[in-house]
Amino acid sequence: MSEKDEEPSAGFPRAGAVTVSDVQELIRRKEEIEAQIKANYDVLESQKDIGMNQPLVDSEGYPRSDVDLYQVRTARHNIVCLQNDHKAVMKQVEDALHQLHARDKEKQARDMAEAHEEAVSCNLGQSEALAPPQAFAKVNSISPGSPASLAGLQVDDEIVEFGSVNTQNFQSLQNISNVVQHSEGKPLNVTVTRRGEKHQLRLVPMRWAGKGLLGCNIIPLKR
Repeated sequence: MSEKDEEPSAGFPRAGAVTVSDVQELIRRKEEIEAQIKANYDVLESQKDIGMNQPLVDSEGYPRSDVDLYQVRTARHNIVCLQNDHKAVMKQVEDALHQLHARDKEKQARDMAEAHEEAVSCNLGQSEALAPPQAFAKVNSISPGSPASLAGLQVDDEIVEFGSVNTQNFQSLQNISNVVQHSEGKPLNVTVTRRGEKHQLRLVPMRWAGKGLLGCNIIPLKR
């Protein structure tokens, strides 16, 4: 049955209070709604695969006797309601991800400002003379609205650090895949170089409307 009595917005965290657990709960609700939609489509399929639009009257205008009209009407109504619920929850997931990443970026900016102050107070002449870490991979495509996009990754970003993976221990893209699979719903520190500048991002691998947990394609760099 449809969960219209339970509004999708119920329990949605107030702005600025979104956590990764909140996002995971929204995704769980989304998956529950998808399962209910499928169950109602299965009902329609069991009724001579009548679908959402086939007529419920015969050629003479009488109610069809070969299907359970009550079941069909109920299933169709549930599907329409559930699809509206699904759209609302997907919007909440997107809004929650935006809030989560906005807060992470604010913390990132504060952390970087503190790090800069510490750097200014130290003699960095020797370290500045050292060559910067080399990138080992590159982002060559990003899907709009994906976790990668919301984290601030951009096409042509060169990856210097991805969680525990760096230039020293990177062997293949499987290294990144393993980190992503073991970090679903957990923030990962990602360092990239973009047009010669270093950027530190916070990426949360998670299920979204598209494929995979990131929504981007990464290729290894050949040095």
